Amino acid sequence: MAVKLKTPLGEEVLELRAGDVVYLSGRIYTARDAAHRKILELSKKGKLPFELEGAVIYHCGPVVRRKEDGWKVVSAGPTTSARMNRYLDEILSLGVRGIIGKGGMEVGPFVGRAVYFAFTGGAGSLAAESVKRVVDVYWLDELGIPEAVWVLEVEDFPLLVAIDSRGNSLYR
Repeated sequence: MAVKLKTPLGEEVLELRAGDVVYLSGRIYTARDAAHRKILELSKKGKLPFELEGAVIYHCGPVVRRKEDGWKVVSAGPTTSARMNRYLDEILSLGVRGIIGKGGMEVGPFVGRAVYFAFTGGAGSLAAESVKRVVDVYWLDELGIPEAVWVLEVEDFPLLVAIDSRGNSLYR
């Protein structure tokens, strides 16, 4: 089944099944290791500068080019999600409804609350075609380009549900 979704996501993601194709539009947030630590640190203090209720986090360190009027995403390929497993339960508890990466996530934390979307590794320029603009960037000076949180506006970003909210996994 193919479905179009728009962020922020709600309970409709709970109906998705492993193997479903999703075309995602709206805002997504990139986050790798350092960004996950920063998000959790600030959320505990109640000082997170953006809302993650219904959000989708993309495990990605984009390649960007500065333009006169902002930034252009040149490549936005996924990074392996396995190393973010240690943050998964706390990140999902912030209301995140979807994670995008290229594999390695634990199934358990997704059950009943979120889904894991897969995007093919090595296809970063294809992913960048779905990025319509950079909305914002957080902690660029502190964390650097790959680890900063990039808020991206995407349109029809092609994804595959790899882990659904019932615990079904294409990786098993």
